[in-house]
Amino acid sequence: MTFTEPGLYVRNGFAEGPLADAALSRAARAGQLIDDLQEQASTMTDSQLRDGVYRALRRFTQEQPPTCQVDSITALIRRGVRIHWPASDRLPCA
Repeated sequence: MTFTEPGLYVRNGFAEGPLADAALSRAARAGQLIDDLQEQASTMTDSQLRDGVYRALRRFTQEQPPTCQVDSITALIRRGVRIHWPASDRLPCA
């Protein structure tokens, strides 16, 4: 087991600890928000959809997402391209 910082360590190629759990939780929640947006996209205005994508990405990264990324994902959803946001139960480390 390798400790990287308090609350985060690596064991058998996967991150573990409370920080890894928090990251996985954020990823799962962001994925759920993206799924919800894809289901509701036809009833949303472009600005509502864009705002929803922004909020989902911000929840995941905890930072302001790049405008080009928000616009790109918004355009894909609007065109009906299904965005897959897999969130596993373990966080692999390189």
